Amino acid sequence: MGLVLVGGRSTRMGTDKGLLTYHDKPQREYLYEQMRPLCSGVYLSIRPEQQGSLPEGFAFIVDENKYRGPLNGLLSAHHAFPDTAWLVVACDLPLIDREALEYLIARRNSKAMATAFATRKTGLPEPLAAIWEPHGLRAAESHLQTSDSSCPRKFLLNTETTLVLPEDDLWVANANEPEEYEALLEKLSS
Repeated sequence: MGLVLVGGRSTRMGTDKGLLTYHDKPQREYLYEQMRPLCSGVYLSIRPEQQGSLPEGFAFIVDENKYRGPLNGLLSAHHAFPDTAWLVVACDLPLIDREALEYLIARRNSKAMATAFATRKTGLPEPLAAIWEPHGLRAAESHLQTSDSSCPRKFLLNTETTLVLPEDDLWVANANEPEEYEALLEKLSS
């Protein structure tokens, strides 16, 4: 199934990143639509107070708020569907599209904890542009019980993760601050 992470507070951006427009519609809706043909179901991962602002017809999973950071939304989805592998994309990745998602899906290793994009520049996994396997999510939750870190990247660095180098590192370029938003908007228009 597909999960679009839109429950972050967007403090550095100063506005809800899921509502930013890159492709003539809010990013959360764009990513949801990119995933629909590729997944048996797609959900928005949201904070409780976001429920009233969702467009009609969009499925969602409300964050349980058991953990800090993006694993909170991912593990909330895992609890709702514990035997499901999740294609996960964060709403701050404006240049990821259906082609990029198909590329990742074609390279999925279901025996690994996750299959994640990794930029050619850094070689580091992008845990929020990944396919998380059910056994990987169970392991991530166990890790959170005993670790000081809630960073999904650190977890993936220390587990069996299949890394996929994208055709273009821009697929996983993220926009967390207004300057990054403007720069990626400019890339899209060129």
